[in-house]
Amino acid sequence: MKKDIDDYLNEGIYGTKETKASERKEYLGTLRERTILALTEGEVVQQKGLKQLENAMKSYPDACLRFSGEVTMRFFKPYKTLATSYRIPYTSVTNQGVDVDIALVLHVDHAIDKTDIFLHEEEKTTEMTNKSEHSFTSVLKNIFKR
Repeated sequence: MKKDIDDYLNEGIYGTKETKASERKEYLGTLRERTILALTEGEVVQQKGLKQLENAMKSYPDACLRFSGEVTMRFFKPYKTLATSYRIPYTSVTNQGVDVDIALVLHVDHAIDKTDIFLHEEEKTTEMTNKSEHSFTSVLKNIFKR
């Protein structure tokens, strides 16, 4: 396919056409099919997924790590330390005007189509919920005993 003058002018004015632009915004500039592991902002703030990230870095030594510039950098310290120890390059990406929940993406530069890229809710959270409900009901029972 031959480019004509209009194509060159449009490319110069608007930049090169990007495939799957909305998907790239969601995954911090990369595509879903290239993503190995993605962590949400809440998971990063709670320092979750470090073990899974380490395992993924061992399995994919050619991977790169991207952090959301919308999250305070202090929350990324353990993730940066881990990336440095495995010689995984990392960068911060700021998606201005885009509200995404993903704060960290480990990816490669080719499609791997990994089906499971997010953390699963741990059984510990349901156990903690049951304990807190149990303790709340026991507190109420103790209050109304008197």
